[in-house]
Amino acid sequence: MENSEKTVEKVIILGSGPAGLSAAIYAARAELHPLLFTGTDVGGQAATTSVIENYPGFPEGVGGNQLADLFTKNAEKFGARFEYDMVTAVDLSRRPFKLTTYGKEYFTQSLIITTGASPNKLNIAGEKELTGRGVSYCATCDGWFFKDKKVAVVGGGDSALEEGIFLTRYASSVTIIHRRNELRAGVLLQKRAKENPKISFILDTVVEAIEGKDAVSGLELKNIKNGESNTLAVDGVFIFVGHSPNTDLFRGVLDLDEKGYIRIDERMRTNIAGVFAAGEVADSRYRQVVTSAGMGAAAAIEVTRFLESGE
Repeated sequence: MENSEKTVEKVIILGSGPAGLSAAIYAARAELHPLLFTGTDVGGQAATTSVIENYPGFPEGVGGNQLADLFTKNAEKFGARFEYDMVTAVDLSRRPFKLTTYGKEYFTQSLIITTGASPNKLNIAGEKELTGRGVSYCATCDGWFFKDKKVAVVGGGDSALEEGIFLTRYASSVTIIHRRNELRAGVLLQKRAKENPKISFILDTVVEAIEGKDAVSGLELKNIKNGESNTLAVDGVFIFVGHSPNTDLFRGVLDLDEKGYIRIDERMRTNIAGVFAAGEVADSRYRQVVTSAGMGAAAAIEVTRFLESGE
């Protein structure tokens, strides 16, 4: 097919988290008529968070799904278009860039990558086999299934404590397990978790295996200081041990850092002209909803300037 016969978008956005949706709002307001591919996780990681308490303008907090819905409506109001599909291959060797989904090819003069990051796994015995049967990476999604049951949360950062607190709505007890002797979560979250009568802590400890035949029944624990092992009886385990960027599509195509994050400059530009990145796919430092949204807005502004310059 010749270039003259195919439809070429001005900008395509990959990802529907705060960065992608914010980029869609700004690109739509600039009358670029952006086309956004949502991927499989509509709303990104933020949509799996029960309550976001630190996003400006919501003093009482806002649900992750609710915030994603508000972002989406805002973008649609200005003319952004959404495809509930996933891009499976990219050709960034020349413009217009070619993107391939499961059933169609798309072409675009510019690209904003906001594919985010995915939860890390423990990669221990029983984890894969019991995922969906007591092993979960999303308290908001699965917490209800553990009403009046004992659960564990693995991790010591903000996500672990936020989701641990959320789980106390349902579970009879929540045990937070962290490999270090100090939690990494913010002071306020630590205070709230420690004051919650349903939450207890096991520090300096790693999970070596997840037990259970048809469902989780317990965890094999090991204290990393004294080497002692023991078993903790639980009905479920929620794992929050960081994330890895969703950059498999771009390996060997874009410049990535040693952790796999897309390298960008202060203007959200990658090493290929016309390709920009924003949010957690390019941010291993802040990883906040508000910073991702800001990066998405900046990327869309830079795309607008890039297209206007005729580069």
